[in-house]
Order: sequence, then structure tokens, then C-alpha cells
Amino acid sequence: MPSARPSASVTIAAPIERVWQVMTETDRYGEWNPFVVEARTAHPPRVDEPILLTVRWRSGRTTRSPERISAVETPAAGPTGEQRALLSYTYEGWPARLGLVRGVRHQRLTQEPGGPTTYETVEEFSGPLVRLAGPARVADGFARHAQALRTRCETDEQQPWRKEPAPR
Repeated sequence: MPSARPSASVTIAAPIERVWQVMTETDRYGEWNPFVVEARTAHPPRVDEPILLTVRWRSGRTTRSPERISAVETPAAGPTGEQRALLSYTYEGWPARLGLVRGVRHQRLTQEPGGPTTYETVEEFSGPLVRLAGPARVADGFARHAQALRTRCETDEQQPWRKEPAPR
């Protein structure tokens, strides 16, 4: 069966808790996210809740994508002291219902002690019409999303983790 795995990753100079906060404030996506310009879901996101995404492709066209949240793992320490978090959702549109295109998007965060946060996202597509899902344009959207997430987390005016320079 055909499959595809469009993905993107970025390193963010902010603590994992801040990145998680921005990721899960889905009602504010329109302020900063050039790819997922709207995300309607419960606040905070919860497993088994629907999430309706409005996606803006590079061309400017928009698409609505009905999904269902399949994993919410808040930041927690891993076995070697690193912090990890996960937000995943599963595509539920007509192509999925007909078994033509299935998709699960995972957004993972990792932060080693004292280090930056790594954001990684991947969509696991499968089904006979995977090519029609546009894996290349999804990868482009993921890259724009990742860069905007980094900008939002690193330049937000309310950055309690940043220390002010000492007066001279």
C-alpha cells in the first residue's frame, strides 16, 4: 500500500513548557501560524475530542481538515532526564472513511536538561490515494508551521525564561 511521511523539525531556544503552551493554545493559531490558520477543539486539547483544522497552502488556498485527537502527553521527564511531550491527531475526512487516504500527524517535543527544545512533526499517510493528499505540499506547510512556532516561542514579549542583561 502506498505511504508517505512528510515531516519537519526545528530547534527552539525556549523551554519545553513554553513550546507546549503555544502548541496547545489552538485558539491563538491564527495569530502566528501560516499553515494551520485555525484549529477548533476543546481547550486544552483532549484525547478523543474532534479538532477541525483550517489549513492554508502556500498558494493561499485553504482547506478544512476534520481530525480527532489521538494522543496528548504533556511535558514529562523521560528515563534519561530529558523532557518529552506529544500531540497527535488522526484525519477523519471522507477519503479516510472510504479507506482511500489515512493520516496521523504527530508533533513531538524533546528537551535535554538545560538545552533548547526540539520540535518534530510527521504525518504518517497511507492508502491507495496517498499521492492525492499532496505529501510535498504538506511537508512545505509543516516547515512553515515549525519556523513560525520557533519565532512565536523565541520572540514573544512574555518570555519569563529569558534573563534580562545586567545593567552596566
